Amino acid sequence: MSAVRLPARLRDAVRLPARLRGPARFRGPARFRGPARLRGPGRDRDRGQVSLEFLGFLPLLLVVGLAVVQLGLAAFAVQQAGTGARAAARTASMDRADHPADPQAAGRAAMSDWVKAGITVGGDGGGSVRATVQVTIPSIIPGVDDFGTARRSATMPRPQEPGAGLGAAADTYEGAAPR
Repeated sequence: MSAVRLPARLRDAVRLPARLRGPARFRGPARFRGPARLRGPGRDRDRGQVSLEFLGFLPLLLVVGLAVVQLGLAAFAVQQAGTGARAAARTASMDRADHPADPQAAGRAAMSDWVKAGITVGGDGGGSVRATVQVTIPSIIPGVDDFGTARRSATMPRPQEPGAGLGAAADTYEGAAPR
């Protein structure tokens, strides 16, 4: 079947629909055309809506992110205080001949350099030593400078005097007590 051919003088005067003008070209699958209110010149009024919604939501995302990082820093400060307290108590509980360093230096050496800490070591007068470390929690939130301090303590037993407790057998036997 051939296309309808109009005389040249009518072809210029009348514009025919595409299906009558000649062989049809393949244009792909038929597309759904939405309602006229979405196809007309007003369709551009929704452009940028997602960008504006994201910009409105961005401050909330930043605050939540800073809060999570601040919570992680607080947990890290508590962990560092516990580590410093254990190291200071362990060093203070050793025999005087075994450790040349003081317990405060050992506690500071066990913690990160940027952590501000105060270390106190004391004995209970008996067979144990107690070390307490107080670490200032750093702040990354602008305008908030003080998140308080984290305080941890550790208690370590002092070594017993030779011959105390089990008698002469304590000096010669190492390991579990005999049954």
